[in-house]
Amino acid sequence: MSRRSEQRRDAAFLLYEAEIAGQPVSDVLDRGASELTRSLVHAADDLRDQLDEIIGRYAIDWRIERIAMLERCIMRIALVEMLYPDAVPAETPIPPEGAIDQAVEVAKEYCGAQSPGFVNGILNAAIAEIGETAASDD
Repeated sequence: MSRRSEQRRDAAFLLYEAEIAGQPVSDVLDRGASELTRSLVHAADDLRDQLDEIIGRYAIDWRIERIAMLERCIMRIALVEMLYPDAVPAETPIPPEGAIDQAVEVAKEYCGAQSPGFVNGILNAAIAEIGETAASDD
């Protein structure tokens, strides 16, 4: 796993920790967190309602509350990078496909057997619609 992949994974886990503990993200971010990790965590927390609305739109027959918390956090991080690249410090923004691939890899390693396909399906549906919307705006 690359350093940037580790930072994305760390961001998902910090979001998860804050949610489980019912604490603000600032309480779980330690001084050792990278700038990328901090930016992802803060952006995902600030945009939580919008991100969860997107996740909920594509999680057919699933209420957002029923989706495993870690899966939600993983998808929030990927969506931040796909939809709000300016919120993340990076020399080169990760392409949407890269953000999806990394989210799926984290889900494979840390979530249940069905999670990678679930995460992949939701993120691919989201980016497909967003791409169609952007194309129709041109």
